[in-house]
Amino acid sequence: MIGSLTLDQLRVLVTIADLGSFSATGRELRRVQSAISQTVASLEESQGVVLFDRTGHRPRLTDVGRVLVDQARRVLATANKFEAMAASTRSGLEPELALAIDPLVPTAPLIESLRALSVTFPDLVVTFSTEGLGGSLRRLRGGTAALAICMLLPVVPEDIAAFPLMQVRLQAVVSPHHPLATLGRPAQADDLAPYVQLVLSDPVDAGSPDYGLVGERRWRFVDLGRRLDFLLAGFGWCRMPLHLVETALAAGQLVPIDIADDATPADGLAIYAAHRRERVPGKAGRWLLDDLRARLSVDS
Repeated sequence: MIGSLTLDQLRVLVTIADLGSFSATGRELRRVQSAISQTVASLEESQGVVLFDRTGHRPRLTDVGRVLVDQARRVLATANKFEAMAASTRSGLEPELALAIDPLVPTAPLIESLRALSVTFPDLVVTFSTEGLGGSLRRLRGGTAALAICMLLPVVPEDIAAFPLMQVRLQAVVSPHHPLATLGRPAQADDLAPYVQLVLSDPVDAGSPDYGLVGERRWRFVDLGRRLDFLLAGFGWCRMPLHLVETALAAGQLVPIDIADDATPADGLAIYAAHRRERVPGKAGRWLLDDLRARLSVDS
């Protein structure tokens, strides 16, 4: 009968299990022993179970009592978290912080800020979504993310407030067995055109702008990892974030190629922390934004 179950009864049950006696529980909870005994009796009666074997000098949990004590601990922990979240919300903390992260964004530079966020706001629910190309901006505009860590190409949209954090360098690469690997000079557009270019694309908006495309033979990918698999297998060429291919380059699994008149910025593409201008993040989101900018910002 869940309707007659109270958190106080569960708290008494757990305390008896921890301290080993009704009298010690009474002292711990500042109640007379008879009140503790009555609470246990009411709990046993309402649930139709025997929680303690009282035949010995000290009460001992029955088999069902041991199982239900574990369940009581979980219920009390959930209730404590409920109260903590309610208190945090009263203080101005958002109940949940939803983050959207572009696939090109390296994780390592974000870790310390995210670790500090969890320490500063231990009861905050944080959700992460690693989006396909264009997905982070779409989630911001759709209201399902409060903050995005993303690229914004070709320019920052007017409805987005964006703060540059870092640069991600891109390197054109191919398998060492690919014909482009032995070209011996910077590749011209005519050199690249006959070969498949492995393109990272927006999985939702097929008409979204494309950047850095050469020729007509394109295989489109949403996932960077799968694109890397095809790249290693020699199916084509592409520009990859340098941090994702450094190991493969060092091992000779991939080789760099130079592209003549490459429009890709030499210092890399800018990664921003961004939110909608009319939807400023809550207390935790603003804290994370300030911490990211302090740790990473290219302007600092």
